[in-house]
Amino acid sequence: MAISGNRWTKPLLAICLATSLGGCGFALRGSANLPYETLYVDLPENNALGAELRRNLRAGTNTRIVERREQAQAILQANAETRSKLILSLGSSGAVREFRLKYGFAWRVINQGGEDVAAPGDVQIERDYSFNDNQVLAKESEEALLYRDMQTDMVQQVMRRLAAGGPGPGPAPAAPASPGTQKPAR
Repeated sequence: MAISGNRWTKPLLAICLATSLGGCGFALRGSANLPYETLYVDLPENNALGAELRRNLRAGTNTRIVERREQAQAILQANAETRSKLILSLGSSGAVREFRLKYGFAWRVINQGGEDVAAPGDVQIERDYSFNDNQVLAKESEEALLYRDMQTDMVQQVMRRLAAGGPGPGPAPAAPASPGTQKPAR
């Protein structure tokens, strides 16, 4: 039995679909609210990760990216950016069959005094891919594309962590004056 061409069928179906998507928690990615008004990204201008991170922060957050460190309320400081390629498996003749690519980025967010304003972050991403000696140029291109995809994923993960971050732990609570002044826990 076919659905009749009633003029209410399509709008009703669209409303049902929209409410079911809204009910499951689906939402379009909006702008991230970072807890900093201004941010300096302490990565070189010619660094691909730094350029993509700045571009995404400018386009997708309420935070203004500044060009000079002195103008920033917070400074995103890169501790390490690593890329590595490991042999994952060998064929019966000893030739490489699979590689594992690893991409890591560690950072911290500090204020002008050098104190952490959020917990340090570290993201590690891995991708596996097969290798064939007969397709060396194609596999080199695939590797470059995988690294580019990993970089985009890295930027998104860093942005989510920055948005979820906020101020780090405050000062440690003061120690009691004497052991007898504290009540035992029950």
